[in-house]
Amino acid sequence: MEIFYTYIIESLKTHNWYIGHTNNINRRLVEHNSGQNKSTKNKGPWKLIFLMDFETNVEANRFEIKLKKIRNKDFIKKDYSDFFLVT
Repeated sequence: MEIFYTYIIESLKTHNWYIGHTNNINRRLVEHNSGQNKSTKNKGPWKLIFLMDFETNVEANRFEIKLKKIRNKDFIKKDYSDFFLVT
């Protein structure tokens, strides 16, 4: 069974967040850090700080959109603290 993820990465340079979804988090992180994504190019390096898994791509995409609409880092950190990775 394929697993899909909604993720947040943080720029170590600017501390900005990028929210996305994927079925291969390792590949996606490499793409972000190697400049293959227009939105994150030249803004890294990026580190993975949040990961939530879903059974379908549609669910992961919907949750990505939900987080992007919230836009408040403190609210997201508080309400979804269980999914932030310990660094």
